[in-house]
Parts: sequence; structure tokens; C-alpha cells
Amino acid sequence: EETSRAQVNSLSHISFSRFYGLNLEIHDEFDKAEKVTLNVSIWVLKGTVSLIDYNILEEGTSGFKESNILGQGGFGCVYSATLENNISAAVKKLDCANEDAAKEFKSEVEILSKLQHPNIISLLGYSTNDTARFIVYELMPNVSLESHLHGSSQGSAITWPMRMKIALDVTRGLEYLHEHCHPAIIHRDLKSSNILLDSNFNAKISDFGLAVVDGPKNKNHKLSGTVGYVAPEYLLNGQLTEKSDVYAFGVVLLELLLGKKPVEKLAPGECQSIITWAMPYLTDRTKLPSVIDPAIKDTMDLKHLYQVAAVAILCVQPEPSYRPLITDVLHSLIPLVPMELGGTLKTIKCASMDHC
Repeated sequence: EETSRAQVNSLSHISFSRFYGLNLEIHDEFDKAEKVTLNVSIWVLKGTVSLIDYNILEEGTSGFKESNILGQGGFGCVYSATLENNISAAVKKLDCANEDAAKEFKSEVEILSKLQHPNIISLLGYSTNDTARFIVYELMPNVSLESHLHGSSQGSAITWPMRMKIALDVTRGLEYLHEHCHPAIIHRDLKSSNILLDSNFNAKISDFGLAVVDGPKNKNHKLSGTVGYVAPEYLLNGQLTEKSDVYAFGVVLLELLLGKKPVEKLAPGECQSIITWAMPYLTDRTKLPSVIDPAIKDTMDLKHLYQVAAVAILCVQPEPSYRPLITDVLHSLIPLVPMELGGTLKTIKCASMDHC
């Protein structure tokens, strides 16, 4: 085990290009997006986001009918809804009596009300009644990345170019949170089920209930997140930085590459992480093609495959200082995405919010 750990740590000193003998360029001639300033000391529900009448949500979800349920989380369900003017929406219903749910509601509405980016889910409004709180988002017709990779279709609906486009979309969303929001936002729960896909399979990061704004870096935070995506330094000592999101993104990238869940059950009470299982294959280019998701096997340029593997390895390094910045990850993925799917060196400008 110690030998294996040493081998993994040594990879962090190897550049993308040296790792697989590729001639990769890191581009820095990007347009600078305007920074968005967040002032979360003020409770944002005082007019900066729409308060939606509860009766509209009840009617739009057919009385929160079971057949309208899109998904279920720890604190409640998400329902599909058709609102006034035939607007399609997703409504998250949170239990009012649960203190953690109340905190997540406040945090998510507070943060999302100040964000505007093509790869971040859009907040349409909120509502409350005596027993629950509701967050209303744009509806994403192709649901989550998790449902495509690990559902009944087993990834057959998303091709290699589409997977690279989804990865690029997520890095753009994370770069916006880390580099263009002031102070930076750490998502803290990035995972395939929180990456939602619109009708054209554009990816958007969702679920900001655990997000941290301007958290004191290198200090302890109450452990939150999802097993398989949580960075080791956060799991062991509560150290939370933007590199924690980079680690989680590396796990998502492995899911896209291998089609496996972040944690696989081997036997009752015995599990194995995708990182532990995949590392021997990721570090050997002769073995790597044999473990690629069968749905996309033999459909990509091998050089592109090796490059994505190299990026994933660096993102999931045990030592956070060895992981790349999300901006570097973004720049390395852009050349792998066809221009018509968004593979361009020009970043998308993010609008500055007047109230920030």
C-alpha cells in the first residue's frame, strides 16, 4: 500500500505532456470575466429573488403528486412543475422542521440568487408555507449525469464528444465559482447527480445547499458531502479549499471515462473506490483501453484518452497542493471538444449582478 501511495504521489510532479508523451499547450489568452461580489451577510430574500405564491406551486405540481417526483434527497423531493405562462420548472420541497434543511434552504437561495452563468443552474424563485420551504429552478429535461451513466441506459445516450463537452461545461462552472466570484465559492458536494443536463445536453452544476462562501481556508469545517467524492484532507481533518472541488471533479471525470460508480460494493460490508480500482490502469497506457466504459470504447482518439486520464490522475492526487487549479483543467480539456460543441479558447463572459 505504501509503495502504491508513493507511486501515486510521484505522478503529481509529472506534467500532462510528460505523463503520456503528449505535446499539450496551456493557453492563457482568455478573456477575463467580470468578478461577481457576494455579500452574504444580508438575507437575500428581502427582494432580490422572486417570492412565488405557494398556490401556484401546488397547482403546477398537481398537488405535489407522486408522479411528478423527479428525484429525492436527504431533506425532501424535487418535483416537475408547469407554472404560469407554461414555464417548466423543478421545485425542491424541504421539510420546515428540519434545522439542517432550513440552513441548506437559506444557503442555496442566498448563493444562487447572486450567480449567473450558463453552467450554473438558474434560480427562478422560492416559496414557503407552514410546513415546508420550496426552491424553484429551471427544469433540466435530460435530468442528471448520474442517471445516464448509472441508470438503465448505462451511458449509451452520451457519446465520447458529449462526455467531453459535459466535462468542459462543469469545469467552466467551477472556474466561475472559484475564480470569478468574489469571495470564491466552494461547492462542497460536486457529484454526477448534481450535474444536470438540458435538452441539448449542456451541463449545469446544481444543489448549492452545502456550498461555502469565503470559508476560512485550511480551517476545520463540519464534514459534509458524498462518499466517494470527498477529498482526503477534508475527510481526515476538515481542510476545505477549492482543491476539494477539483478532487470531486476528478472523480466525475473517472465516471465519464470508465462508466463506473465512485464507490462499488464488492461484498456485504466491503466497498472499493473508483480511484483505488482504476489507478493501476490509468497509469499504464497499455492497460487503459481495456477498462473504458463499453458504451464509448474505441470511439475516441487514443491521445485524447491518455490526456483525459492524465488530467483525472492529477485531479485526484491525495495531496491537495499537487492538484491543478480548475482553470488549468479547463484549458487542458478545451482542445478535446469539437468547436461546434463549445471547444473554444474564448471564455463565456459572466454578467455582473447589480446587487452584488
